[in-house]
Amino acid sequence: MTEKVDAPEQKLISNGETKLKIEPKQKSGLMKLSSYVLAVRPWSLSASLMPTLLGSTIAYKYPGSSDFNYLTLLLTVYTVVSVHGAGNVVNTYFDYVKGIDNRKSDDRILVDHILSKDEVVSLGALLYFFGCVGFILLASLSPAKMEHLALVYFGGLSSSFLYTGGIGFKYIALGDVLILIIFGPISVLFAFMSQTGRVEWATIYYAIPLALNTEAILHSNNTRDSESDKKVGIVTLAIIIGHTASYVLYAFFTVYPVHNVYGSFFEILQMVHAAAYNFTRCF
Repeated sequence: MTEKVDAPEQKLISNGETKLKIEPKQKSGLMKLSSYVLAVRPWSLSASLMPTLLGSTIAYKYPGSSDFNYLTLLLTVYTVVSVHGAGNVVNTYFDYVKGIDNRKSDDRILVDHILSKDEVVSLGALLYFFGCVGFILLASLSPAKMEHLALVYFGGLSSSFLYTGGIGFKYIALGDVLILIIFGPISVLFAFMSQTGRVEWATIYYAIPLALNTEAILHSNNTRDSESDKKVGIVTLAIIIGHTASYVLYAFFTVYPVHNVYGSFFEILQMVHAAAYNFTRCF
């Protein structure tokens, strides 16, 4: 008695020959979960987490603030991180569709077929849904007016999508401006408003150092990728101002937050020069 062995699927091609087509093995549940987590880019979530915690800290120390609600804090963090993760997934999808991501890119979720395009789209939609559920729960607890809280929340949500989706601000040299707004004023104000119910524009001042640090990361990546970005036809601030000015601007982004706390004008000039020199050595 012979044992039957399943052979790989064979596909007949035009010249009469057969070509073996081996189907890829199905990933286990744990491997698939790790792929989804990787697509969210968890290492980047600190960019939204820190300003959210800063806004909550300002609310905790705010004069006249009565009870600090830790459940509101958790819902605020959950909502902001969900929207940030969704924005990362949207970025992955549109960078791949527009031909920007390749084998040399940092993000190779779609390039290496770790996830399919449909899976990435579903993940993004699910994360936006989670964010909206978090916002509804947050709005029911927060003393802030619904329309004020919704304006800030949906402003941040739409910005996270429009960074690469829709208009695609990233591709028309406006991505830097959007990042400065989202990962600074928007996140800090949203967290502060969720706790106190007040719109205090002075809180934006405290968001500037964190926003500039995040912008420094984005700008350094854009400067590194400026040549490849030119080839695919997208425009970034680094391409417009050139390498030399990009070095100086990067140095300003990294030094100003320090100078904002302490330091003199001459000290900041020395630090800018040193930072620009170290940055040039990376290329």
